[in-house]
Amino acid sequence: MEETWKIINSLARTLDSHSRLHGEQRWLVQVVKLQEEAGEVAEAAIGALGENPRKGFSHSWDDVRKEACDVAVTALVLLARMGGDPRWFFEEHLRATFARDGKGVTGAS
Repeated sequence: MEETWKIINSLARTLDSHSRLHGEQRWLVQVVKLQEEAGEVAEAAIGALGENPRKGFSHSWDDVRKEACDVAVTALVLLARMGGDPRWFFEEHLRATFARDGKGVTGAS
């Protein structure tokens, strides 16, 4: 997990170094990027089901997995760009979510 956060923080620094915006404007752009990625995972799922009459079966479920990873990475980069300790914030939130919703969960499906 340590390498994951090194990569996430490096991506955030790279994006920040190329941005003309500052502070909350950078965060807002990253939020919009997150929404864009969420749209791409939705498009891939529709394509995997063949539910777009113009495109048919345009995607695979592996495409959906890849797009879901893009959503996750983009969300973690948003946390990193917002400052503080993104790893701590994410892990604390994950623990709180599990404490609230994870009782009785024995394994991944």
